[in-house]
Amino acid sequence: MTAPSSSTTQITNQVGLTKADYKGAPSTLCQGCGHNGIAAQIVTACYEMNLLPEKVVKFSGIGCSSKSPTYFLGRSFSFNGLHGRMPSLALGALFADHTLEAIGLSGDGDTASIGLGQFKHLVRRNLPMVYIVENNGVYGLTKGQFSATAEKGLYLKKQGTNPFLPIDIAMEALVSGATFVARSFAGDPKQVKELIKAAIAHDGIAVIDIISPCVTFHNHENSFHSYSFGKVHEEPLHEISLVLAREEITVDDFETGEVREVTMHDGSTVILKKLENEYDPTDKWQALRTLEEAANNNWLLTGLLYVEPNAPTLFDKYNLPDTPLNRLPAEKLRPVRETLEKINAMMF
Repeated sequence: MTAPSSSTTQITNQVGLTKADYKGAPSTLCQGCGHNGIAAQIVTACYEMNLLPEKVVKFSGIGCSSKSPTYFLGRSFSFNGLHGRMPSLALGALFADHTLEAIGLSGDGDTASIGLGQFKHLVRRNLPMVYIVENNGVYGLTKGQFSATAEKGLYLKKQGTNPFLPIDIAMEALVSGATFVARSFAGDPKQVKELIKAAIAHDGIAVIDIISPCVTFHNHENSFHSYSFGKVHEEPLHEISLVLAREEITVDDFETGEVREVTMHDGSTVILKKLENEYDPTDKWQALRTLEEAANNNWLLTGLLYVEPNAPTLFDKYNLPDTPLNRLPAEKLRPVRETLEKINAMMF
């Protein structure tokens, strides 16, 4: 019997797992869907971060995006909830066991329409989790209606022209108090992977708005959700050795501050702009001004837009024990009889 060749030998990470150990079921999404690329980068990020799949819990709501957790981390627990209600599931599960790493997958409908209230309340509480929005500006499961993030004036064959201004998920996250806000593009796998790794490393709510093109219902040549641009040069990301911004750029000769038009496979054109070197991702006001400028110029900025690494999380506000609540015996969770009697006496 001969030993396997080096080309077929699978490399294990620091916890003794191969990349295959982080995969899920085969995808049933459309061929070329950006969501598949995001799932692949979650697999790679978790493998490179040496996470144990059994210590990761996945959450989703309803929509094409909410099918995605099936396609990565097949050994992890997963909760698929009602439309827009994923934040409630995450809040309850993580209070039960705050030692878990949480990854939530949502969509522009699941987050920016029916789930907008839950999203903003989760963000303001700074629950430690990675919250990824797979944003394509369209309702793919129901055959291509405009979502809340579709740009005003967009024309779709079966829907006509969109008369409404879009909701900017990154800006909503910022004004709601998110401690990590990023935007990326599913067609830029290196950036997606490194932002996910940075989000996993962040202690607090990490919102990543990923433009994820819908190749079936939303490939109009004038759509801003076809592809986005550029990558942020931000120092905190470098400090934790997760990305070298200049080395990760995949567009040749794409210099700092440069604006370029790039024609994609469906004939659409997007404007790419790389953030200037002096951009400070810890300055919330600068992040808001930059996003406003991008909206006015029809730019889709990508990269780490804002981070506050030292903000207290929701768990810091409560006196949670080191042992997860779902591991404590009943007598440790119930108030003693004397305490209950005092509470009852206060009701009369």
